Amino acid sequence: MANENSSGAQLSGAAPRTAAPVSTGTVSGVPSPAAGPEEKPSTSGLLFGIGAYGIWGVLPLYFLLLEPAGPVEIVAARVVFSLVFCAALLTVMRSWRRALTAMKDGRTLATLTAAALLIAVNWLVFAWAVLNGHAVEAALGYFINPLISVLLGVLVLKERLRPLQWTAMAVGFIAVLVLAFGYGTVPWVALALAFSFGLYGLVKKNVGGKVDAVSSLTIETAVLTPVAAVVLVVLAASGSGTLLTEGTAHFWLLAASGIATAVPLVFFGAAARRLPLSTVGLLQYLAPILQFTLALLVFNEAMPAERWAGFGLVWLALVLLSVDMLGSPRRARIRRAAAV
Repeated sequence: MANENSSGAQLSGAAPRTAAPVSTGTVSGVPSPAAGPEEKPSTSGLLFGIGAYGIWGVLPLYFLLLEPAGPVEIVAARVVFSLVFCAALLTVMRSWRRALTAMKDGRTLATLTAAALLIAVNWLVFAWAVLNGHAVEAALGYFINPLISVLLGVLVLKERLRPLQWTAMAVGFIAVLVLAFGYGTVPWVALALAFSFGLYGLVKKNVGGKVDAVSSLTIETAVLTPVAAVVLVVLAASGSGTLLTEGTAHFWLLAASGIATAVPLVFFGAAARRLPLSTVGLLQYLAPILQFTLALLVFNEAMPAERWAGFGLVWLALVLLSVDMLGSPRRARIRRAAAV
């Protein structure tokens, strides 16, 4: 997602080792603000959330429009033009001071540099998958991303899982085995997408609320832009680039990839401020559902019985995680009552 769509402990809600409040985690790799259990979804928040995940969900169609550009050129153009668009946004929002302040902080810059490298890997794998007949496996990657987030929460953050979460993890592990049998090999594309995005969210969790979404994306793309610009120049010089050789329409389609990257992120930020974390967590499934539907109906990718079985197990695991997540507000109220 390429998203981008989309995590530390994003759906885990895993019980921490101490009595500290449960982490709000992140969704789609972007830190989410805390949402109180009594908060109710707003109409505008839902519209922003649907807009963000809807755009991330139909990105495979957009990548098809960019052919004959290859995945490397698409990602390089996406980085360069995202920086241009973010610079324009910072100017309109008068937020340059915040972005520059964050960039001068060595620890923040190092963290966002690591995040930039991870999201670049994620974008590259996703673009390659869509353009090479692996859109189903790409959708699988974002379906299993919440499971990977839970796993990272246990391995890195030393969180404790509740019984329902352990059950979901076990079902997810069985699903990967079934899918490995169905594909005839380990689903590396799905795992690469899930782990790169999960690690991206985990790294961004260390930034927390210090950097707003637009400033964060600006810094991340600024870190990647020198390499991306060199890639575009080398491709153009070698005659394999398409940015300047496929006509005006193609150029502007590649340029618009910056907008396609930044706009859903801005929408997501607006949704996260208006919605409970549980609602945002459920909305995130919209993106892989759309990607999966496109893979079947538009790209006509094969789905033999063993793949349906594997996907079914993944969806069962996600249902278990969602049920556990939706019970988190009630558990939080019980803890507060006990503390009082």
